[in-house]
Amino acid sequence: MVAVEQPRQRMAVEEWRELERTSEVRHEYIDGYVYAMAGATEAHNRIALNAARELDRALGRGPCIVYASDIAARLRERRFTYPDILVTCEGSGVASRAKREQESPRVVFEVLSESTERHDRTRKFGYYRACASLQEYVLVSTECQLVEVYRRTDEGWGWYRVYGPGDTVELPSIGVSVSVAALYDRTDVPEALPE
Repeated sequence: MVAVEQPRQRMAVEEWRELERTSEVRHEYIDGYVYAMAGATEAHNRIALNAARELDRALGRGPCIVYASDIAARLRERRFTYPDILVTCEGSGVASRAKREQESPRVVFEVLSESTERHDRTRKFGYYRACASLQEYVLVSTECQLVEVYRRTDEGWGWYRVYGPGDTVELPSIGVSVSVAALYDRTDVPEALPE
């Protein structure tokens, strides 16, 4: 989903939390500013659903748990985003009826669209890189079957790999492998861009 900037009015974190409790629309919160989340295409939604299903199946009943787009990732004290998919390995491994935020994302998936790709690759990636718990950032294209993984190493975020049709995406921080075919199952996303 894409964040749409609201009129420039600063808001405290507690005001944002109250807005999130009462609003039907989700809003990302970045350094005091609120950005409404716009809707997504069927393919975008299906890819996110496929990713959640595959990750959840692979993780089983272990300590890691998968959340979809309605759980906020707390990246810093005043930065909250709504990634398409978030995996955390902190806590009990049981979803709470009360919590709406996760403070320790380990893996984040963002499904790209024409309107979000630039933001997801630049500013939003910067927010994620600054989050100490995050180990892998996964970008999934909706233009063609292409998955990109950025991984934190001892030297920083220098590890990068591209996966395409027939490949299996490796996520060692959570001990999971997911096939590219499974991510694009039941979508009309082509294997490659036309020449």
